[in-house]
Amino acid sequence: MATMEECRSALDKLSDNLARAEGGVHAAAALDRSLSCHITDLDVTFAGRLRSGRIEVHDTASGPPREKAQIRLAMKGDDLVAMVDGELNFAKAWASGRVRLEAGFRDLLRLRTLL
Repeated sequence: MATMEECRSALDKLSDNLARAEGGVHAAAALDRSLSCHITDLDVTFAGRLRSGRIEVHDTASGPPREKAQIRLAMKGDDLVAMVDGELNFAKAWASGRVRLEAGFRDLLRLRTLL
């Protein structure tokens, strides 16, 4: 089971990957939205913003998200680490229910480029 530190490191790596992305991926990540990532097996939530292609984590709290973010992710820590390391395909994980992504319709349309 991934630790909280490994999950935070994976989010930082994902942020770096998004910041270096080009073309359609960069455009899709260039949102300014509140973001939460609930790690279900650790029962911890990382909350912050997706801004200009970077993930800024502002808070880490026990339990599910305290506030409803505009983009909400939920998954096990091992799945987060595997996705960021390229070992797990996000679209397949989402389709199988291993990863939950909730967002407004327009945001989902933009984010589909990242999937």
